Amino acid sequence: MGYNISLKSYEGPMDLLLDLIKKNEVDIYDIPIHLITEQFLEYLNLSKTLNMDITSDFILMAATLIEIKSKMLLPKHQDEDESEEETEDPRQELVQKILEYEKFREVSSILKTSHEFENKSIYKLQEDFSSIDDVDFIKNLTTDKLAIAFSNIIKNMKAEEKNYTIRTELFTNKMAMNIIKEKLKTSKQLSFVEVVKDQSLENIITYFLAILELAKNGKITLDQNKDLSDILILRR
Repeated sequence: MGYNISLKSYEGPMDLLLDLIKKNEVDIYDIPIHLITEQFLEYLNLSKTLNMDITSDFILMAATLIEIKSKMLLPKHQDEDESEEETEDPRQELVQKILEYEKFREVSSILKTSHEFENKSIYKLQEDFSSIDDVDFIKNLTTDKLAIAFSNIIKNMKAEEKNYTIRTELFTNKMAMNIIKEKLKTSKQLSFVEVVKDQSLENIITYFLAILELAKNGKITLDQNKDLSDILILRR
């Protein structure tokens, strides 16, 4: 086996899966399910040997991996009117979940860093800058409120969740930033909910990272509505 499992604590099965994929340097869209399943089960066995707690989530993921592995070992029965590209890959749903988790982890890391920065900051009395234009890029928003607003948006989107197919072409932060900047050329204010309407969960997270980057670079200002169900994007 090319990769030795290190017994460290993982937040959940997705955290472990993502670590295995990165350590093995494999394509996330073409996961070697046999290898990853073997290493995932090895981690569970080692954890049991050392009496480490294994949650039901890990057991469920192990069962899912074994099921996918079994499906991939079965001979493919392709209908006459079904092309090879249309044959569903048993790994597709798992890949989508891993991509979404990776984005969430990136968002979580950004918000955590911002929160730690706020806690370490030393504040002093406000000086009189009334003669200077407002340069704050986040109006009426704390890191916690921003996280709550984003969480609420995701929950509302989840309520109307649709099935999405995985695209081989990634939707990048740069692409999202360019779209937002183009929209702001014709509008002074955008609704984040409207911007991400009908987008996949992965793309919604990409857009969120994009507005954080634009705000940090002073290109936009972020605000919120009263019930924290939307994030307002204001042109600078």
